[in-house]
Amino acid sequence: MTLFPDIEKRYTAEQFSAAEAQQLAHVYSWGPIVFQVARLMRKYGIFALLDTANEGLTIGEIAEKTRLSEYAVKCLMEASLTMQAVLIDAKTDRYRLSKVGWFLLKDDMVSVNIDFNHDVNYEGFYLLDKALETGTPAGLKHFGDWPTLYEGLSRLPEDVKRSWFAFDHYYSDHSFAEALQILLARNSRQILDVGGNTGKFARFVTERVPDAEVTICDLPQQLEMMRTECAGHTGETRIHGHGMNLLDPTAAFPTDRRYDAVWMSQFLDCFSEQEITDILRRAAAILDDSNRLYIMETSWDRQKYAPAAFCLTMTSLYFTAMANGNSKMYNTDDLSRLIRQAGLTIETICDNVGMGGHSILIVKK
Repeated sequence: MTLFPDIEKRYTAEQFSAAEAQQLAHVYSWGPIVFQVARLMRKYGIFALLDTANEGLTIGEIAEKTRLSEYAVKCLMEASLTMQAVLIDAKTDRYRLSKVGWFLLKDDMVSVNIDFNHDVNYEGFYLLDKALETGTPAGLKHFGDWPTLYEGLSRLPEDVKRSWFAFDHYYSDHSFAEALQILLARNSRQILDVGGNTGKFARFVTERVPDAEVTICDLPQQLEMMRTECAGHTGETRIHGHGMNLLDPTAAFPTDRRYDAVWMSQFLDCFSEQEITDILRRAAAILDDSNRLYIMETSWDRQKYAPAAFCLTMTSLYFTAMANGNSKMYNTDDLSRLIRQAGLTIETICDNVGMGGHSILIVKK
């Protein structure tokens, strides 16, 4: 396996002393409770209170400000203390925010991940073992009787849907500007956006490139959401929809126009290896020597920072338990192999696209 240098150092040698390793093992064993304490410290505004209290706060002061009982506050604060999310002045019994607590409060990625894991994943993950054993999203039945989450996405409860889209968009939106420049480097104006979801990238492109047109391939119910989201936006008339089940091996990509670029953003991670190979073969059928396939993914092995690699490997298990039971965040070795199996070649890879650690694989026939 080829790893980027910074994470290779972390994952090929021991990083902890025995005492540190034991402490981390105990954190893992209490993981669900640790998560809920961190979430509730945010929900009740306790982290925010501590962030603005220069002299710290006592249990009583926190209880008064949050209107929680002193019992509830004491339970949360003592747990947070041993989680190292807060610190205490042992002489005055006044609590203050630690560096860990600051990141739990201030880091946008942490915020998105907490909401996603609580609203979308938490209860369904009880059945992760069943999902791994059967190759089906066993935890999804918590929300509905669908074969994959994508068929039911438009029917999820509003808070769940909101957290899902916030998670999905956070990891892609910050990459749009650089991604567009990579597309424009080959003067791409007719773009086929495969798995374009609610059309955020299509809107981004058409609002900035007056002569660009984007056709989105996705499930019919996703296209309905896309049309609602795109209504009234600049370039709306240059955003088109092509409804299809991308898992149907007989469903060919549209050829109603000649596409300069086939775009797949955070898309292939939604499918199994066999499904990816099949999708790529159908993409290859509409490629020629002059156009390209662009695959934007957050491959965990190409991350500059270890926290990003950690988040991505955990996201793989969301796909297992909740989304479809058989896909993941693929590393570069796996994606490269599947691209070759589809009869395609990677021309170049653009790394560190945006702030989300994306890589864009530019693929030719």
